[in-house]
Amino acid sequence: METGISEIDRLRAALVASEAARQEAEQRATGAEAMVAHLKLLIARMRQDRFGASSERGRRLLDQLELELEDLETAIAEDDPANAPETMARASETGVERQRPARRPFPADLPRERVIIPAPAQCPCCGSSRLAKLGESVTETLEVIPRRFKVIQTVREKFSCRDCESITQPPAPFHPIARGRAGPWLLSTILTGKFADHLPLNRQSEAFAREGIDLDTSTLADWVGACTATLAPLIAQVRAHVLAAERLHGDDTTVPVLAKSRTVTGRLWTYVRDDRPFGGPAPPAAWFRYSRDRKGEHPTDHLDGWSGILQSDAYGGYNRLFDADRKPAPVTSAGCWAHARRGLFKLAELGRAPLAVEAVRRIDAIFEAERAINGATSAQRLAVRQESIAPMVDGLLAWMRESCARLSKKAPVAAAMAYILRRPETFTRFLSDGRICLTNNAAERALRGIALGRKAWLFAGSDRGGQRAANIYSLIVTAKLNDVDPQAWLADVLARINDQPVSRLHELLP
Repeated sequence: METGISEIDRLRAALVASEAARQEAEQRATGAEAMVAHLKLLIARMRQDRFGASSERGRRLLDQLELELEDLETAIAEDDPANAPETMARASETGVERQRPARRPFPADLPRERVIIPAPAQCPCCGSSRLAKLGESVTETLEVIPRRFKVIQTVREKFSCRDCESITQPPAPFHPIARGRAGPWLLSTILTGKFADHLPLNRQSEAFAREGIDLDTSTLADWVGACTATLAPLIAQVRAHVLAAERLHGDDTTVPVLAKSRTVTGRLWTYVRDDRPFGGPAPPAAWFRYSRDRKGEHPTDHLDGWSGILQSDAYGGYNRLFDADRKPAPVTSAGCWAHARRGLFKLAELGRAPLAVEAVRRIDAIFEAERAINGATSAQRLAVRQESIAPMVDGLLAWMRESCARLSKKAPVAAAMAYILRRPETFTRFLSDGRICLTNNAAERALRGIALGRKAWLFAGSDRGGQRAANIYSLIVTAKLNDVDPQAWLADVLARINDQPVSRLHELLP
């Protein structure tokens, strides 16, 4: 009988050991998969940094790799035996922990709270009470304190004059919205939550409720509308700054708009002033506009009275701006090589279009040469372009014409090359003007937050809501372009804007 019991115990022990070995093998395999995903992500990022703008598919691939890596690393931590409660207890008792990669220290400016574990009063070995401190071991743990709300009571005392019996009282201070129901920091939190972090007001209302603050969606909507009206003069300042530029980036993106029993596809347009690539001193800014459709009359109206260089894609709605009889002067068109490369890159990815692969290789060589002069002055950029980049562009165009002559016009590669060959003067204009960029990526980056946001808020509630979003996006994206925290900046502006003289309103710009 004892032999049978010992045999069962031995089998149980073997089963436990086998299960532990299996889990360890799975963990090693998961760790290897995570390392592979990490390396793929690094390679993809390096390729994007090296060769400039990637296609939409390339950005989706980066997002997918980041999500895959996040999931694998979470699985490793979940399966790690060191994270089991009984294992953690033993590790804390023995001082033995799993070796982990070295982590960067927490920022030195964060406040520290010391929690001291009481030392034993007696030696655990001999019982002596003569203990002398040799030092201490400090373990730092990052913690978050839930945001705290407070009510500010603004008191205005009344006084009566004993001589003339008149009553005096200090004037009411300025509040960002009527009756001072919300402070500037709370309002900036709601604005950045909606337009920068893509949280609809109903979700923000639910989050406030979890923290014990009852703010319904209609109240938040009322505050957003009041803030938009308060910030209107500053939005006009951003518009004036953008339209004072000699060169603009222009682009648009779709935005679903709620209509009767359905949604329609509206448009958000952006015009970005960014003189940094050619060493211009003016700070960057982005101005947004909304329209119900994509008719060409909209960019014509947006840029009425402005003339200069417009970098954009080949959308025909811009063509009226380039008319020779336009007043005050025709706008000069400059093409986007990132758009031109994108169609060829998609064909090159398939691996069955050697001409597309060669075209992408030649365009990437132009990008590489252009990257070396980014930030130089306009004159320096022009000199380098005429000396080294112009021959590459001329060679590319000649090679494309020769290749297309041997292809059917309906061939996908020929159609992708025709995007450039139909408008060579637009794509070669950067060779004669050092202010022009090679791509329109500045406008695409400005629109990226909207593309992410519409997945969260699904649609704009109305045309008025679309224009309101365009106004606030103008402020938030401009702040980001200048490396300014939009939440802190909006809080500061909302606290000061009504006390700021109109002649000094520009001092509030980010």
